[in-house]
Amino acid sequence: MKDSMEEMRLTEAGGLRATWRLFHDHLISIVAVHDASGATPIVSFGPDDFPDLAQARELLPELNKLWDAVRHDFWTKIIPPRPEHQQWRWM
Repeated sequence: MKDSMEEMRLTEAGGLRATWRLFHDHLISIVAVHDASGATPIVSFGPDDFPDLAQARELLPELNKLWDAVRHDFWTKIIPPRPEHQQWRWM
């Protein structure tokens, strides 16, 4: 069985696709960026050089729309939305 931290995830935005994974369950490691079809590589990183999301923003600031989408997917994975029928109860 594959460890959930090793599971590759894909996020698309602005005609680009980021491949990323969770590192230590709370950090985002960027593996590669391709066009949305996955055919044309934009940038890829070696296993010893995976930048985290903040580093990727610094290296490739022109991809901010994609980095924002990755961050959104990350938080959705970590803290899934509450079901509509669930209500807060104040005591």
